[in-house]
Amino acid sequence: MRTRSRVGPQSLRGGRTLDVDGLLDDPHTGIIVCCGSGGVGKTTTSAALALRAAERGRNVVVLTIDPARRLAQSMGIEALDNTPRPVKGVGDSGSSRGKGSLDAMMLDMKRTFDEVVTSQASPEKARQILENPFYVALSSSFAGTQEYMAMEKLGQIYADSRRDGTYDLIVVDTPPSRSALDFLDAPERLSSFLDGRFIRLLLAPAKGPARLMSAGLGMVTNALTKVLGAQVLRDMQTFVAAFDTLFGGFRQRAQKTFELLQADGTAFLVVAAPEDDALREAAYFVERLSEDEMPLAGLVVNRASPQPLGEVSAEEAMAAAQRLRKGDADSLTAGLLRLHADRVRIVEREARLRRRFEAAHPQVPTAVVPALAGDVHDLDGLRQVGALLAGERPT
Repeated sequence: MRTRSRVGPQSLRGGRTLDVDGLLDDPHTGIIVCCGSGGVGKTTTSAALALRAAERGRNVVVLTIDPARRLAQSMGIEALDNTPRPVKGVGDSGSSRGKGSLDAMMLDMKRTFDEVVTSQASPEKARQILENPFYVALSSSFAGTQEYMAMEKLGQIYADSRRDGTYDLIVVDTPPSRSALDFLDAPERLSSFLDGRFIRLLLAPAKGPARLMSAGLGMVTNALTKVLGAQVLRDMQTFVAAFDTLFGGFRQRAQKTFELLQADGTAFLVVAAPEDDALREAAYFVERLSEDEMPLAGLVVNRASPQPLGEVSAEEAMAAAQRLRKGDADSLTAGLLRLHADRVRIVEREARLRRRFEAAHPQVPTAVVPALAGDVHDLDGLRQVGALLAGERPT
């Protein structure tokens, strides 16, 4: 597996520390993909990385596919859409490295699909496709379309940036898919659907000679008509016949984007929470990225419990609480001691889970981000997350 060599000093927990600033400052890093299961902070991590890179001199665009729209709120933008919008206030944090730029956008799945159709088909053919009811359903809700269009939009942004010099870093917040890397599988799934037996069957009457309309095909068509209805079947056949001319272009672009993700200028960051299930899912991400030969930069463990003050162990704290209770002493002090013991146990449990992951994947550098007291809702909050990602002490 190809992993980044940017490894910082050994952390206190003994593993390899991810050099986040080294990753962001490297001019050869052109794409950072944040992936992970839902609810682990991918959107916040993506936005914080993009902001930190911009304020260190990079020209950045961050693409989010998260439907919660928290990215728009934290960046002070009323609403994100399919067009990159500049983020105001970037470069005002006093960085001495020079001012970069930051744009943000949110994937509009159907609009991206429409853009592909209009760019690849003649105006008349595009109109036939865009107005077809089956296309409307496919472009809006078909399983895998969101993930495919995330790949499509990434390819578009990359191509435009290479042509116009707009951005030198693209940060991608991947879809919150249930399956680990659906966005990598989506092009093949969509291609398989469009190239499947059912679609070929629908195309046969339009493309094949009359002799192909055998009694068997006629029986199947009649059966489909009874199940779907004549109008639905005609809509599907019309769509497939029109879309078939674009199919090769879809598959070709998907393959180019897949190769782009495998290139040395791309870096994958797996994002996880310090929980058993999340780190188990992260391990699957790491293994799958290795199988697909994707360049893995490291693991980000979000919302880690902060280390309690002092060096009193959980056992010592509980023993002291028991002694106070027996002596009928201050119940508040005893409660604080028990609370301290609980926090120590949580921190120790999270450390054990990370060590277990590190033992299974010693080649993966890790950044541990302590949990913040509140939600991130502005640029200052994102700056704080970025600083913690880079290993700076909480302020």
